[in-house]
Amino acid sequence: MRILLLPFFLLLYLTSCGTATAPDEVKVIGIADGDTFTAMQGQEKIRVRLEGIDCPERGQAFGKRAGEALSEMVFGKHVRLEEHGKDRYGRVLAHVWLEDGRCVNEEMLQLGMAWHYKRYNKDPRWADLEEEARQARRGLWADKEPIAPWEWRKNK
Repeated sequence: MRILLLPFFLLLYLTSCGTATAPDEVKVIGIADGDTFTAMQGQEKIRVRLEGIDCPERGQAFGKRAGEALSEMVFGKHVRLEEHGKDRYGRVLAHVWLEDGRCVNEEMLQLGMAWHYKRYNKDPRWADLEEEARQARRGLWADKEPIAPWEWRKNK
């Protein structure tokens, strides 16, 4: 009886993610920066953008460290994508999950390597994760006057 219920509960879980599609497993093969990577999905290369966060750009303070933090978490590993559409550059917007069940997007916020991108994501838990990192002065929050990536891009 338990074996028969497992597929039912798995289907129920996969269809209960709101606007997200079912999670897909991919292998990460490249890191662009702290919030974007390249992965293999079957035989196809895809670019993935971590939904709901924005990391410093490569030429910006903490940009390189954010990329290194993402690389340490996902490079060469299999991760699950919970897709939330595509951005204007054709990248897959996703919540990314490690094999141990941690959400990479949330981990980047907790490490202080990203801003919660409130313009596109309204999750109050993520705002709290950013605030906790700010209060603890972790990562980019150790900087006296961190500049949000969207402001930095606008000024470049």
